[in-house]
Amino acid sequence: MARSALLNVMVQAAVKAGKSLGRDFGEVQNLQVSVKGPGDFVSNADRKAEKIVRDELLKARPTYGFLGEESEEIKGTDGAHRWIVDPLDGTTNFLHGIPTFAVSIALERNGEVVAGVVFNPAMDELYTAERGGGAFLNDRRLRVGARRVLSDSVIGCGVPHLGRGNHGKFLVELRHVMGEVAGIRRMGAASLDLAYVAAGRFDGFWEMGLSPWDMAAGILLIREAGGYATDWNGGTDILDGGAIVAGNEYIHKALIETIKRPIPAK
Repeated sequence: MARSALLNVMVQAAVKAGKSLGRDFGEVQNLQVSVKGPGDFVSNADRKAEKIVRDELLKARPTYGFLGEESEEIKGTDGAHRWIVDPLDGTTNFLHGIPTFAVSIALERNGEVVAGVVFNPAMDELYTAERGGGAFLNDRRLRVGARRVLSDSVIGCGVPHLGRGNHGKFLVELRHVMGEVAGIRRMGAASLDLAYVAAGRFDGFWEMGLSPWDMAAGILLIREAGGYATDWNGGTDILDGGAIVAGNEYIHKALIETIKRPIPAK
């Protein structure tokens, strides 16, 4: 698999940060953890990983902008390019010793994501994609799942936790989806959920209340794997909206129809 120079920079940054996280993983009891908000933790591991990624990316492309979860946005002098980074997606998993977390890096050019990397160091799984070049897990080409009906499908989702709103709305969506599908999974790291859709492990995914760094790389992975990733109305400008629905052509359409179904009147 041939990678561009830019994608190689992104992979190098993700792997370097992932190795740092790997050294901290399993030592979570010794980490100094501060509370960023109810149920939303941030550790020294997050900040250290983001510094590694930021330093690597800006060393290679010092004029590009940088949007990361743990630091203030850097406006690039380039004007056209921006890195979008989650240095540790799945922090709560990480802090509980659950090996489902990732470094997520995307490159945006003139408002469109053109390259993405999602790396889970605990499982040594590296997902990469470039616009027009396909999506890959390590060196294996990815395609979204081929299932056409929800009743055969496993669907991933996010679940709002303490401090997040829309609990009632989510329960309505869950009620509709769980009655139509073979199974529902909640992994706790949206970047990996989206990567799993690209890999065909999940047939679809939906969540609301996400940030750009949760979705940017995963959106490109899915599209390059032949799938669809949109907002709940089928629109493609989704980074700022925070809501996403993903799957192949059939599951994506059926999932949108299902989560938007009104509650029957009593």
